Amino acid sequence: MRKLTDYAEMAATEYLQETGKGELDSIWIAEFFQDCGVQDDYPRQDLVDFYELVQKALTIKNERAGKLARLHRSKPSPN
Repeated sequence: MRKLTDYAEMAATEYLQETGKGELDSIWIAEFFQDCGVQDDYPRQDLVDFYELVQKALTIKNERAGKLARLHRSKPSPN
């Protein structure tokens, strides 16, 4: 059985790859929750709490990507 945080990271990564959006879609996460085994492994887990956990991971991933992009833009190009 995977850790709940592993499921959240997996969901955030998959959602970002599929949509490129930083705001999590409730229907998408409900399908992930049911279809990817979260509900089976954690039957007492609340979907709303899982949504918030995934949204937090998604926000962190977006912030890191933004920082990397700014870092790459600020580096001078070698000529």
